[in-house]
Amino acid sequence: MNLQVVIGSGPAGAATARLLAEQGHRVRVVTRSGRAPEPGIEHLALDAADSEALTEAVRGATAVYGCAAPPYHRWTTDWPPLAASLHAAAEATGAVLVMLGNLYGYGPVDGPLTEDLPLAATGPKGRARAAVWERTRELAGQGRIKAVEVRASDFFGPGVTDGGHLAARVMPRLLRGKPVSALGDPDAPHSWTYLPDVARTLAEVAGEERAWGRAWHVPTAPPASVRQMVDRLAAEAGTGPVAVRGLPPAVLGIASLFSPLLRELKEIRYQFDRPFTVDSSAYEAAFSVRATPVEEQVEATVDWWRARQGEEQ
Repeated sequence: MNLQVVIGSGPAGAATARLLAEQGHRVRVVTRSGRAPEPGIEHLALDAADSEALTEAVRGATAVYGCAAPPYHRWTTDWPPLAASLHAAAEATGAVLVMLGNLYGYGPVDGPLTEDLPLAATGPKGRARAAVWERTRELAGQGRIKAVEVRASDFFGPGVTDGGHLAARVMPRLLRGKPVSALGDPDAPHSWTYLPDVARTLAEVAGEERAWGRAWHVPTAPPASVRQMVDRLAAEAGTGPVAVRGLPPAVLGIASLFSPLLRELKEIRYQFDRPFTVDSSAYEAAFSVRATPVEEQVEATVDWWRARQGEEQ
């Protein structure tokens, strides 16, 4: 059994840790506060930006998975030290660094997103995230670390509660047959990356040396608008057609005065005002992971949210 270290226990980190444990690996999860033990998973409390402590936690590992992210409003200040610590740990231990990235670094793009596009973000969060990968790729090019980045679109699926546009803002209301609101144009095509597919892709590239040194898009199902996804989820839930209302810019502007998250989302509003689609064909041509069929995604997501609501009652 190889030791695998996962940094962060948000939806992606937790899903990846559990998948790696199911595959028979020894798994260590690093978070600031730690967690209760899970079968096959050791939880360790430390600040991942502390490079000495993180290096000791990673020592002996085959791979380290960078699944943590600073609070949304602190990306510009907190990403550089966190990334530097991950780089130092990978260089000192020889573990391959598997970074979980997103699509902010590309900035606004006309047409499908592919990995060969320049990282031309114009907003501070996009530039901060692009800078992390540029430094990672530079170190890998110098032979100082082994690294790969996996980029996903908006998360969808079981375990996704925060930050998901088809999560906490939508699912509880949808399950009650209530209208839901959408950021931007509810009819604009959009790519949704299924969370279990994120975990499977991270685990796969860690063991594929030919994947290292570049970025890849997680295999993602064909795009669907918020309205289309809500229709599918409501049909699966049996709650009938659910109205979907777009949030006008003026309403969003007023709401952002009271919501720090909505203020931060203004930078990426373009992703929901027009088509935002991901091309994952490069990954699919080279490796084995494929996007889970949408019907299975929808069924699992509805089941998970129903079980969650039952636990909360």
